[in-house]
Amino acid sequence: MSLEEPRDVDALFRLDGRVAIVTGGTRGIGRAIAQGFGWAGARVVVASRKPEACDETEAALREAGIDAAGIACHMGSLEDIRSLVQSTVERFGAIDIVVNNAANALTEPIGSFTEAGFTKSMDVNLKGPVFLLQEALPYLRASAHASVINVVSAGAWLFSAPVAHYAAAKSAMVSYTKSMAAAFALEGIRVNALAPGTVDTDMVRANPPEVAASMAKAGLLRRAATAEEMIGPALFLASDASSFVTGTVIHADGGLVTR
Repeated sequence: MSLEEPRDVDALFRLDGRVAIVTGGTRGIGRAIAQGFGWAGARVVVASRKPEACDETEAALREAGIDAAGIACHMGSLEDIRSLVQSTVERFGAIDIVVNNAANALTEPIGSFTEAGFTKSMDVNLKGPVFLLQEALPYLRASAHASVINVVSAGAWLFSAPVAHYAAAKSAMVSYTKSMAAAFALEGIRVNALAPGTVDTDMVRANPPEVAASMAKAGLLRRAATAEEMIGPALFLASDASSFVTGTVIHADGGLVTR
């Protein structure tokens, strides 16, 4: 393409005809990404452990003109993960995009970990995303636009003793992202990570008000993001706009990690 030839730049960010799974897709960042992908033309599956939340989100997305399905799935259950992939393919016939967004921010003090707490955190934050990609792999291999987005966290680069489980799992997902990108690059599957900072979601609002306020002011921009501000980075990674991007992390954190 010469510089003189016009090109529809908007088309780079379109997802028409593609099928996306978004875990943790019924609220917060996941719901915003699901809606953004739907606006870009994707057919979207939102997954959450609560069936009623899946039903409500599916209805809301469909009311907005988005071809969507809500499928209950506990990301700590390999049986549920297999069912999620099977149900998605039965409903839409393909999987082109996987967004591993579901998370568990369980807190335990270092030195007083419990086996149950450790397992619960790692199952949802680490095991689930890894095995979801593995289950979806045959369909991603068949896609001409395969993209995996692992939603990690600025916490993977910072220290916070109360959420050590969460931060450790997100750090591991950064490593897995790079390994997956290397393993599947020649099969046409791109794997990247999105690392939000403080976002105004239920997870952040569950903190005491003074803690949430401190988190919001920790980055260079001195504020929390809205969930909708994660649509742009996610859409970039999912679309052909990032066709030469794999194995990397986009820090959408308001300048938190760079401080």
